[in-house]
Amino acid sequence: MVVKLQRPILVGGLGLSLSLWMLESWHDSIVQVGEFGLLSALAVGGGLWLFQKNRPKDSLEQLDSMVVDRATGESAIAKTETVINQLAQEAENHTALETLREQVAQLLLELDRQDIKVAVTGGKSVGKSTLIKVLKENVETPNLVSLEETAPLFREAVDNSDAAVLGEVAKSDFVLFLTNGDLTDSEFQALQQLKAANQPTILVFNKQDQYLADESASILLSLKQRMLLNVIATAASPIPIKVRKHEADGSVEEWMEQPAPNIQQLRGQLGEVLAQQGQRLVWLTTIRKAGLLKAEAKNWLNATRRDRATPIIEQYQWIAAAAAFANPVPALDILATAAINAQMVMDLGNIYQQKFSLEQAQIVAGTMGSLMLKLGLVELSTNAISTVLKSNVVTFVAGGVVQGVSAAYLTRVAGLSLVEYFQQQEIAIDSGTGLNLENLRQTLQKVFGQNQQIGFLQGFVKQSVKRLLPEAQQVEVAGVQEAVG
Repeated sequence: MVVKLQRPILVGGLGLSLSLWMLESWHDSIVQVGEFGLLSALAVGGGLWLFQKNRPKDSLEQLDSMVVDRATGESAIAKTETVINQLAQEAENHTALETLREQVAQLLLELDRQDIKVAVTGGKSVGKSTLIKVLKENVETPNLVSLEETAPLFREAVDNSDAAVLGEVAKSDFVLFLTNGDLTDSEFQALQQLKAANQPTILVFNKQDQYLADESASILLSLKQRMLLNVIATAASPIPIKVRKHEADGSVEEWMEQPAPNIQQLRGQLGEVLAQQGQRLVWLTTIRKAGLLKAEAKNWLNATRRDRATPIIEQYQWIAAAAAFANPVPALDILATAAINAQMVMDLGNIYQQKFSLEQAQIVAGTMGSLMLKLGLVELSTNAISTVLKSNVVTFVAGGVVQGVSAAYLTRVAGLSLVEYFQQQEIAIDSGTGLNLENLRQTLQKVFGQNQQIGFLQGFVKQSVKRLLPEAQQVEVAGVQEAVG
């Protein structure tokens, strides 16, 4: 269910109240059409003047201040090519390489594209088709400008239809986002995504004629306050109005008349943007597409590297388990002796192009061990593993099993955390002191949480016991369990 966002308090509330009082006192002396126009003017004027005084930059003004040129586009494409080339170097027969290379070649052609694509998007029944029809009939735009309607957003579907629509919107050069009232939470979130992607957008408050003038002014002000976007009110297909004509003989003739579309402000601004910023819009779209392609290529590269990293992590977790099992130590010393291994840091660093000397790797290992202790992960994991082991009667058979399983588990968490951390990096770490401790702390907590599910722990403990205890002892443990059961 879509939930309406609560309207913010109007900055110009006092001015709006004064405007309404003045209108009420003049009500008997003005005609209906004049009343509508006067109320709108007074409400907007009283409500917006203070907002306009300190108004933040909208997306079009931000476009003017951004460095968007051909050289910036070429640089973005080059960075994408670097990731693709790295993927080719590490997995020369990767199935995605051919498609990625075709897409990056297309990006080079995009830099000289002449046609401009305007996406008209929004929820159901907001007037997308009608607005496109009216704009095509009334807006003088440069050649090769296309207005393309997207599928409706915010449909009640279980698939990722909204994500697919927004993905298509991201490929356009300019966006007209339509709403027919104050923003819902879904609309707000969609607009935030477009803003985060540096997508030039005009928020169109369509069907404003379906509200009373003071309501329309209030909604318009709310939209301007909430969004750092250009907001323009329109009525692409105004409600017909009744016209009454009094004849000389006293008779009255009435009929319904269709007002002209109210799109003057949108028509002017859209035409101006497309004429003056067209080439920069194309370059910005190319930069945005290059970023998306780079992210896709990096995902493939990370998946390839993770496939190589996983056996290394498993190798060191069992080495740590065997060492701790053979020489049991107090739980809080596990990290210092077994769980974090400098050689594992070096091996994982080599996979992710993060080169470490042995000294640097030892610093990284020590840093992670210290973080794990401070976060309480060592104690939490040892307690959880002890609980699982007690439920399987293993603790009473081999006291060193707790230390061994804990060492294996913490080594695994450390290795997976390093992988997650390395995947976020753009450049190599030159020294152990180059770690971003806050990012590493967050990564450790995230990975630890992902590996704390009871089902995973039970399976991990079972696998660890098979490696640590002789087969005969495992049979004995199983017999004890059966007798207890």
